[in-house]
This record gives sequence, C-alpha cells and structure tokens, in this order.
Amino acid sequence: AIKEAALLRPPTAMPRTTSNTGEVARTPAARVAVIGAGASGLTAVKACLEEDLDVVCYERSDVLGGLWHYTDKVETGRACVMRSTVINSSKEMSAFSDFPPDPSLPNYMHNSLMAGYIEQYGRSSGAAERVLLLHEVTDVRQGAGGKWALRVRDLASGLETSELVDAVMLCTGHHAHPLRPWFAGLDDEFRGRVLHSQEYRTPRGFEDRRVLVVGVGNSAGDLAVELAGVARQVWLSTRRGSWVIGRVGPRGQPFDACYQTRLLNVLFHWLPYWLVCLACERAIEQRFDHGAYQLRPKHRIFGQHPMVNDALPNRILSGTVRVKGPVKRFTADGALFEGESEPVPLDDVILATGYRVLFPLLAPGVLDVGEDNQ
Repeated sequence: AIKEAALLRPPTAMPRTTSNTGEVARTPAARVAVIGAGASGLTAVKACLEEDLDVVCYERSDVLGGLWHYTDKVETGRACVMRSTVINSSKEMSAFSDFPPDPSLPNYMHNSLMAGYIEQYGRSSGAAERVLLLHEVTDVRQGAGGKWALRVRDLASGLETSELVDAVMLCTGHHAHPLRPWFAGLDDEFRGRVLHSQEYRTPRGFEDRRVLVVGVGNSAGDLAVELAGVARQVWLSTRRGSWVIGRVGPRGQPFDACYQTRLLNVLFHWLPYWLVCLACERAIEQRFDHGAYQLRPKHRIFGQHPMVNDALPNRILSGTVRVKGPVKRFTADGALFEGESEPVPLDDVILATGYRVLFPLLAPGVLDVGEDNQ
C-alpha cells in the first residue's frame, strides 16, 4: 500500500490556435477531482490522464482497492467484505481489459488477491501517483464560475483545506450505507443481537448460536454457508427466492467464462426473451430443484441478479441451513414467519438487506437519490 501521496504536478497546458492570428496559445488543463480509489476511481483517474486532464484522487483510507481491502474495523460509511469473501466472477471476466491478471492467480480470487490486483493496476497505469491517501472529502457544492468547491480533510494531520475544480467524479461505491427495513418487534421487543451484513467480518462469536439471516442475495448466501459451520442452527429468510448458480461450470471451467460467449450473446438478442429464460432456468434446475429447496423465485432468471454460491444447496440438504419465508414479526426471543403458527427461537439476527445509495458529502440539491435508490 502507498504510505504517502506523491506531490501533484502543476496544471499542464494544452495548445490551442487563436481564430484571428493563428498563434498558438496555452490553455490550462481542466482540473478534475476523483473521490474514491477503488476499481472505478482508479480507472477514472487513468482515463483523465489519457486526456491530459489535471486530476487528483482523494481516498479516505490508507490503501488502494476500495471495499476489496479487508479490515476488521467497522467504520460508518466505509464498505468492506467478509474476511472469507471470494469474488463471484472469474478473473477472466473481471479483468481490466488492458491489464490481464497474472496467470498464476486462481480463477476466482480471494478478496486479498483482488485487492492486490487492483493496486497493481493503479501503479502500472500511473493512477496511483495521483492518489492522496488518508484524505476525506467532506463537502462538495457548486462554486463560483461553474466550478465545484470541495472541502478536504487530511486524516493524518487533521488539517482542512478548500479546493476548486472543474469537475468531480464520485467513485465511492454503493456498499457503505446499510439498508435496514422495518420489522415488527425487531427494535422494541427482540432481545437478541441484531446487525447488518455490512458489520459482519468473521464467524467468531457465533459458535453454538441460533442465527437468522434475512435476505437472499450474495451476502446472505455467503453468511448462511459460513455460519452453518459454527452455529447451532442457521435460518435463511426470503420474500422472493433467488436463482442460485455455482462458480464451477461445464468440465470444471469457470461458469461465467463458459456462458458469456459471442455465440450465446447473439442468441440472447435474437431469440425470444421467454425462450432464453426457459432454457437457462432448466439448465440451472439440473443442479438442484429450486422449488424443493424453497428458493424458486417469482422472477425470471434475467429479471434480477442470481445468487452465486456453490455450497448453499449442500448446507440446505444437510439441514444446517433451513429456508424460511418472510418474517411476520419478531418476539422477545425469536421470530414468527408468515404462514406459521410457532416462532423460531433465535439468538442473533443478521440483516443482509442491501444498501442505500447515499452521498452525504454532497450539498443538498446536487444529486438527490430517492428511497428506491433512483
């Protein structure tokens, strides 16, 4: 990780020709601020450098890589993966087009390897030289003359400064602000432990506990599988179900690399949508019957993101994970599910219920996001 930021070079000058004399004048390059030094932030910096823009990137942490850099510490407004997280797409399909991953890396990388790959990309592209680590942008608002005014705090020294730039790129991701839906009895009656998946790091502390995971996205599946190895019992509550696919495809090849081909892309666009969905759903059902596992969703396979999980069917089959419907209400020591008459006893509840897309650093009116993240 970069321990100190390189000094920013002064604005470069770009030649232009005056309309009257034909003489070459010099115009200062536009000043661009990129906020966040994860995968999208580093590619944004690289794109600015390729256009000879004067770019600076502010990153609040002390490393490149965004959420892929694991930390035990839970911080408000900072995204992070579980310690055990492995990427859901293969390195072949996740790679930067101009920076192939090292052939020695596994097809599905652990988060630490993914973080290292992103950092290597930042260094090789020159983007890392423009990153100011431990610098947090606390306020962005419209400034004078069409520019943008930024307040920046140096987290190492505590010093705050002001910057004027021509453009701002927000590359802060959308896994930092947990969405916590309301459930009857959860806040005022249930006496057990409640946390959001954003706060979860390892299964330590869940040994021999009765745990409910609410949600059926990728995080929910990963949590249920990991906790099933240490907990007394894990329940997985879902309102809508999910299609579940594995990382391993035909002949042991990466699933996404097998099916995201030019031929299948052409067929997808030429064949009727319902027929494509039917063919894919039948192929996935060969792995396990989603109805029998209480996971068959109400939507078609391309209607929403599927869950990528290799181990969940085995956990359900062995009974260490039990699938339930929506929660009707929480009691003092458990939860009652819709369609059932007896509550299930619980010690812990983990809400794997997604995230709100928020930009608290922006002044009101700059970019308003609705309750539905639109």
